[in-house]
Formats: sequence, C-alpha cells, structure tokens
Amino acid sequence: MQNIRAEVLLPTDELRNDIPFFTKVLGMRMDEIFPADDPSVAVFSGFGLRVRVQKGADVAPGVLRILCDDPILIAGGKTQLIAPNGTRIDIVALAPPVVMPPTEHEFMVRRMADQAPWVIGRAGMQYRDLIPSRLGGSIIASHIRIPNGGAVPDMVHFHSVGFQLIYCYKGWVDLVYEDQGPPFRLHAGNCVIQPPEIRHRVLFASDNIEVIEIGVPAEHITTIDHDMDLPTAELKPEREFSGQKFVHCQAHDAEWQPYRLPGFLGRDTSISHNTQAVADVQLVKLGDGAPVWVTHNSDIHFTFVLEGSLILEGADQPAQHLVAGDAFVIPPGMKFCYQSPSQDISLLEVSLPGDFEIETV
Repeated sequence: MQNIRAEVLLPTDELRNDIPFFTKVLGMRMDEIFPADDPSVAVFSGFGLRVRVQKGADVAPGVLRILCDDPILIAGGKTQLIAPNGTRIDIVALAPPVVMPPTEHEFMVRRMADQAPWVIGRAGMQYRDLIPSRLGGSIIASHIRIPNGGAVPDMVHFHSVGFQLIYCYKGWVDLVYEDQGPPFRLHAGNCVIQPPEIRHRVLFASDNIEVIEIGVPAEHITTIDHDMDLPTAELKPEREFSGQKFVHCQAHDAEWQPYRLPGFLGRDTSISHNTQAVADVQLVKLGDGAPVWVTHNSDIHFTFVLEGSLILEGADQPAQHLVAGDAFVIPPGMKFCYQSPSQDISLLEVSLPGDFEIETV
C-alpha cells in the first residue's frame, strides 16, 4: 500500500531561530533536518499537523490554527503568537461556546406569495428563509424541501446549537439519532428536537418532503463525525445533551388542551419540559370563544401557518391576511390579535424561552 502524507510549507530567513519556537514553545516534534552542515529545512509534527519550514521558500508565512479543549495550556497561556519566520499561531477552543447574540426585536411577516428564493443548501436541500433579519442573529427559521425523494446524501453530523427543531410539514423523512434506537420515520405533523451536538443523519425522504427547521443562534457550526456509525448500540432515551433530551413528538400521542391564547386550543410537544424551558413548541388550532387582544413577554415568538387562514392585527401595523406557508414574528410587549381564523386554522408556534406569559389587554 502506498504511503501518502501531506504537509504545510512555511518560509524562513533563518531556520535556527524557528527550531526552538516550534519545538519548545509549541511542543512539536522535529522529524527531519537537512543538510547537516548548514540546515535550511526542518520538518515538525504535532497536533495532527506536519509542517516544513524551508529557508528562502517563496510562500507566505500564513496562519496555523491549533484547536484544543483548553487553549491556555499549549503555549504558556498565550493564545496568539508570531513565530520567528512570521507565521501567526492562533490557539483556539476545539469546541467554541455557543454565543447567543441579543435579540433585535421586530414585527415581521414572511409570505409564501412573496416568492422568496429557494437556495440550495447542505446535502442538496432547498432552503427558504422565514426570518430574513435573523432578529440580529438570534434565530434562523427555514422552510426546507426536497422535491425528488430517495436516499439523501447526508453524513453523520452534529450541530453546535442552543436549540434546534425539525417539524415535518409535508411528506416524511427517515432519520437516525445517537443513542435513540434504530432509524425511524418522521411523518407530517410530527417533530423532533435535535439537542446540542447529538449525532444524527438524514437517510431517506419521500417525494416533495417539506420541513420547518428552527435553529438558535442563527449562525452555528455543523460538524461531520467521520468516526461514529449510526444507529449506536445502546438505547438511552433519558440521556441529556447539554441539559436537553431528544424528543420525537407524534401527533397521535398528543392531547388538545385550552391554550394560553383565548379562543384557541394547543397541543403541547413536551419540548419545554425536555429542554428545561430553553424553548417551547406548540401546535395551535381553533377552540371556543372569540379571539382577544393580547401581549406576550417571550424574547422570541415565531409562528408558521400550517393550514387555513387568519387576519393578524398588531398595534400600529396594517392588518395582515395570512395563509398556509406564511410566517410571522411578534416582538415582546406588542399588542396583537388573531382575527377571523378559519375553521381549519393550524399554527406552529415556537417561543424562546419556554416559560412565558400571555396577557389580555
């Protein structure tokens, strides 16, 4: 079998100055040096990296990034250094913490009729952005579709997120998750939450599958796990990932109860309980009684119209006639009312945090 390896080439003006830096400061190993009488090339290895420092090499000094669990333990507490040859060394966290930017509140309506562009994203999926402003980077809401079903070219991966929801809007999709048993089919009307860093994979999809995906914060890292095979051998339904449990909420198991919004019924997905109130996800339909004006004190309050229609009225805003496929965000403290809901109205409501209050005004 042929031996193959790769290395990074860096320049230097005086090799003798670089040897102690790469070996003593960074703790790399010197593997090669030549010629013996007047060395001009040295090869170092460490941190999964092979570096060739060559006198007079016509290349830029570049930047080396060293990723580790605790950056201050690598080079005496320094996290940015300049090598004698000019190479910048950045020592950063292997898994940087999820940063939740402050929410930039706004009233927002996104209509299906607006013909927002569908963008080709990961694994060939088509994405429609439901919150263009991302509320200052605090949330991303995507309407995702795969027109032609079949095997999905996905890999085992995970997301560094604070919260993530997948709601199956139309069709079905086969999924598999770390420590959650064999692959299963997510049908229309059902949803899952993907706790932070749970490994998972999309396997197979029906024709014209559509899902609503919510991610907090808007920008988060997706990491491919080349070492894990799914499904995993053990079943651990009670396992927590950063304090959150995996949830597969199925419509046939749920009960409809009087909702916190008068005139409507809600179906609790148990997501607030299983995320320790990081977020709440409710399905909402028409109940008894007339709609009323209310306010809420949730930081983020996002709603997607699954079926039917309603007229959304908000203080100092023109009335909005909304139909299936439309989405909206109501900022905290704003007075609003769901007027003239159709008998078949069905809403997907996502709020962060999961424990908030609705007040009649």
